[in-house]
Amino acid sequence: MRPSLVPRVRTAVLLSAPLLGKAFAQGESIADLAYALDTFALLMCAVLVIHMKPGFALLEAGLHGSKNAINIFMKNFATFAIAGLAFWAVGFAIMYGAPLFIAGYEADAYPGAADFFFQMVFAATAATIVSGAIGGRMKFAAYLVFALVMTAFIYPLLGGWHWGGGWLAQMDFYDFAGSSVVHAVGGFAALGGVLAVGPRIGRYVGPRIVAMPGHNLPLAGVGVFLLWIGWFGFNGGSQLVFSSRADADAIATVFLNTNLGAAGGAFAALFLSWAIFGKPDFSMTLNGVIAGLVSITAGPDAIHGIWAVVAGAIGGVLVTYSILLLDRLKIDDPVGAVSAHGTAGVWGTLAVGVFGGANLLTQLVGTLAYAGAAFVASFALFTALKAIMGLRVSPHEEVTGLDAAEHGALAYVNADSLNDPVLLGAGD
Repeated sequence: MRPSLVPRVRTAVLLSAPLLGKAFAQGESIADLAYALDTFALLMCAVLVIHMKPGFALLEAGLHGSKNAINIFMKNFATFAIAGLAFWAVGFAIMYGAPLFIAGYEADAYPGAADFFFQMVFAATAATIVSGAIGGRMKFAAYLVFALVMTAFIYPLLGGWHWGGGWLAQMDFYDFAGSSVVHAVGGFAALGGVLAVGPRIGRYVGPRIVAMPGHNLPLAGVGVFLLWIGWFGFNGGSQLVFSSRADADAIATVFLNTNLGAAGGAFAALFLSWAIFGKPDFSMTLNGVIAGLVSITAGPDAIHGIWAVVAGAIGGVLVTYSILLLDRLKIDDPVGAVSAHGTAGVWGTLAVGVFGGANLLTQLVGTLAYAGAAFVASFALFTALKAIMGLRVSPHEEVTGLDAAEHGALAYVNADSLNDPVLLGAGD
């Protein structure tokens, strides 16, 4: 009769128990470390995206007249504050099926609060895109209502179609970081606003297009540099998890392709504007950078190397011709938001089908659905606001400038020293 193995197994278990306990503890430590790393990386990517907000403010202010600079900054500050509240209260719940006020919401790889915070900065971005397009003539109060509705309802409802597991997700529509979900939505919402509010006084005189150059192009340039930097958080953060070697490799690829797209867009717009105008145009180059970034945003993980450059370059070409076309149609967009985000957003989504292996028909259906729905919702909202409270400031206020008319302040005061109470009292 063979001897029983039970005593020997029991002894082995007893001897190995401390080792198993230590291994289990180490496993817990590794899991905790991954949780902490994923949380920290996601939040830092969100902070990079927040840097896009001063980027938008500087870009928009620089491309508008000096008399509207404070108004532009006020809208950008207000948009971020409104998004922080509206998306927290209801928007996130609508988009992802979470509880209102994210009460008790938990994610898998990081705290629910971190997941919300990252998604909130995307909601703010979609609304901010509209700010510059309707600048210089729209009532501040009407814009606040738009920003509230956009971040609480319009963006969350449309975003849920894909990122919330809706009908486009079921069709295998692909939009890694938001060429359509964020940028086409923001761009075509801007188009609805521009058509509802109308062009600036004096922009179109009969068949003639009257140039209204921005007051500080270097300021706009700094803004685009901030956008370029922030975009690495926008696209890189959309990886969502960061703690494995595969995740690290994927994020590095996303960063590389994002930069290639931006560079391609910049050079395409630079050389095309040079060919059209006889000199390389600075504002077109700035919009080429943005268009290149938007063009790669749907597929920075899927469009690689030279094809990322090509996708961005096509975006740079499209934004240039789109801006010129809108002007010919007397659609007044002072910053080129409709073209850089809307036109390039549609192209960027299709580019994943052309260069990244996604189904091109599905991509077309998805991006047209986003563009059309955003335009209709925005135009309807702005039209309702026009009937209820009015959209435009008075002609006198528009000519004077919204800084003084809406905020009672001026961005640039050249006589500060003459009005200094210390100097005024110095002769007493």
